[in-house]
Amino acid sequence: MFFFLLIRRPPRSTQSRSSAASDVYKRQVIYIAALASVDTSQVEAAIIDGAGRFARVWNVDIPAIMPTIVIQLILAVGSIMSLGFEKVYLMQNPVNMQFSEIISTFVYKRGLINFQYSYATAVGLFNSVCNLVLIVLANMFSKKVNETSLW
Repeated sequence: MFFFLLIRRPPRSTQSRSSAASDVYKRQVIYIAALASVDTSQVEAAIIDGAGRFARVWNVDIPAIMPTIVIQLILAVGSIMSLGFEKVYLMQNPVNMQFSEIISTFVYKRGLINFQYSYATAVGLFNSVCNLVLIVLANMFSKKVNETSLW
């Protein structure tokens, strides 16, 4: 069942597919809540004007939830460098150790196992600063393109 863990180079897509599926289900709730706030008078006006289902989604629903989409995109950009410590750490074994190392497991091993606290703190801080820079850049781009931003 989990024979891919014994392969020297396990498929990298396993982790990304698992994280992507989890994110889709979490964000789906937010998008459904945003769709519930769409003004029904606009939907009714589109129906009276003869708009089909696709035209209603394209011209009414998507513009109404566009701020939510942009905010979710900005927050997703900020989590690009964090893959999920628990999944990766639990799937590591001696066979795939050198190929499955990510920043968070590296920080854990250096800091708590090898007792190199200052080095692990510096690497963790660098990761956080990179995520912050990505969020600020995505926010600036979003403000210029769509006039919707976090701040």
